Amino acid sequence: MKHHKHLEHLAEAGAIAAGAYALHEKHQVKKDPEHAHKHRVAEEIAATVAVGAAGFAVHEHHQKKEFKHEFKEEKHHNTQHRHHHHH
Repeated sequence: MKHHKHLEHLAEAGAIAAGAYALHEKHQVKKDPEHAHKHRVAEEIAATVAVGAAGFAVHEHHQKKEFKHEFKEEKHHNTQHRHHHHH
C-alpha cells in the first residue's frame, strides 16, 4: 500500500510542477514574443504532462483504496475461516 501512496504523491508533485512550468511558459510568450512559438510548444507539452500526471495520481489513489479494500476482505475472511474451525 505504501508503494501506491508514494506513487500517488510523486504524481501529484509532478502534476503541480508541470502545471507551474506550463504557466511559466505561457508568461514567457508575452515576455519573449520573438520565441513565442517555442514557448507555446513548451507550454502545451507541460500542460499535457500535468494532465497525465494528475490522471496517474488519481489512478494510484484508486489502486491504494482497492488494495485497502482487498486487504480488509482477506483479513475478514481469514478471521471468519478460523472461527469455523474452533467448534
